[in-house]
Amino acid sequence: MAEVRSTFSLRPGDAAPPFQLPAPDETLHDLNEIRGIEGLLVVFACNHCPYVIHLAAQLGSLASEIESEGVNTVAISSNDIEKYPQDAPEHMATFAAQHGWDFPYLFDENQEVAKAYGAACTPDFFLFDRELRLFYAGQFDDSRPKSGQPATGDDLRAAVKSMLAGEEAPERPFPSSGCNIKWKAGSEPPYFA
Repeated sequence: MAEVRSTFSLRPGDAAPPFQLPAPDETLHDLNEIRGIEGLLVVFACNHCPYVIHLAAQLGSLASEIESEGVNTVAISSNDIEKYPQDAPEHMATFAAQHGWDFPYLFDENQEVAKAYGAACTPDFFLFDRELRLFYAGQFDDSRPKSGQPATGDDLRAAVKSMLAGEEAPERPFPSSGCNIKWKAGSEPPYFA
């Protein structure tokens, strides 16, 4: 399993690319409906990635914590489900429930939303402020699967606190690490090369 790092193609201050995507029950959700009064955390994830599994329960806890402060969370799966059927929508609701994800988990079938955000790996984190401007794109924390370190969400939690306090965004945060998004053949974005 090769570790991939996020591309950071969105820069601090960039607007969140709009989207409208379905949940597993086919209910459509859009960016403006999901956002919180103080911001939005967008997470590119999937069901099978060991990096996502490693931090999934802690992500559920962190999402509940920041929701109480006005920052909502949404997870988006963009993987090719023909090659990775375990990531298909019919398995997403179960995965979310198992890990305490009380936020929308949406399916990006044509992978256009992942490309718009410049997402490269699962998990990949994008924190937007109340104006839906990018504040932080970086790792959840410095733990990794099989590292012996539990997931804490310390890096992301610190970024949320800084954002809510009106402080400057972290300079050069450590990028997200994980498995590459499973692009459909011929659909790979230029930054994947």
